[in-house]
Amino acid sequence: MNAAARPNFATWPAGGYANVALARRADPSRLQTLSGRTMGTTWTLKFDNPQMRPLAPIAQAVEQALAQVIEQMSTWEPDSDISRYGRATPGSRCAVPPEFAQVLDCALHWAQASGGAIDPTVGPLVAWWGFGAEAQDPPAWPLRDPRLASLADARARVGWHRIAFDRNTRTVLQPGGMALDFSGVAKGFAVDHVVAALQAMEITQLLMEVGGELRGVGRRPDGSAWQVQVDAGDAPAPRIALADLAIATSGDRWHGHTQGGRRWSHTIDPRTGEPASAALASVSVLHAQCMHADALATALTVLGPVDGPAFADAHAVAALFVCRDGHAQRLLASTAWHTHLALGAAPR
Repeated sequence: MNAAARPNFATWPAGGYANVALARRADPSRLQTLSGRTMGTTWTLKFDNPQMRPLAPIAQAVEQALAQVIEQMSTWEPDSDISRYGRATPGSRCAVPPEFAQVLDCALHWAQASGGAIDPTVGPLVAWWGFGAEAQDPPAWPLRDPRLASLADARARVGWHRIAFDRNTRTVLQPGGMALDFSGVAKGFAVDHVVAALQAMEITQLLMEVGGELRGVGRRPDGSAWQVQVDAGDAPAPRIALADLAIATSGDRWHGHTQGGRRWSHTIDPRTGEPASAALASVSVLHAQCMHADALATALTVLGPVDGPAFADAHAVAALFVCRDGHAQRLLASTAWHTHLALGAAPR
């Protein structure tokens, strides 16, 4: 099975959440579209091509950038850098590529800022709850069975502060038994990585999407901003202008297990070892970089409908929360989200 066909982080559904680009009735021929499959989901590129450059080299650049992310950060690939780190000798330091280091640095930044609501070492817990490349069978509910001890073991292997990342040498300590998991950051980074590759080819007016995470750069051929519709659960989907801006969404719609009368999602709270609360259906975040939007959407989902909005306001994060109230849903937006809607300004 080739890399494009196999699930490399988790099996994200085609299109992901309903963050989708809006088409225009009279798009010019110079506005072109390419698409493909990667990481168990799809990618789509819309870009202004006034010189009508050949499409094959552009598509190849996208595929190569995505393949590099998989080669470094996919836990489904036994020879990836992230898999080799998991097998490294306890006490050793592992050298990692620049892209890997960038994603780890982002994850660690928000781990510290959020009090561990996102944690790149959460892999053992993700597996214990039945998700990811190393997934165990979903545990029984409630947790009153002999495997409770194994959950405690998984929790003991999680802790972002233990890996001692050296940014200057790009080395990471393997203290023993640690397994990294970038599934809450890597898809957003993949968007940014493709954008950088395209900008190096002097393609500067584009909208890039991987599994529902999008980043708009520059403008459409008519000079207007790229427009997307944001997943808002049962509420009408708001429109957002992505003028040099990215959006990422985290939620529980697609990936979950049901057992013993309870459903839980793939988003695990690293602080407790339990699945994130079902009180949030989804969180969407705007940021200049899709990697940070992705990480923040994950962290805010774990923080929940009270601490999440408080964190977003404290850190000027533009976030839209879809909250569950019984069988109904309601929208809760951070101050920075309202500011973006009112002014069309990109939060930084």
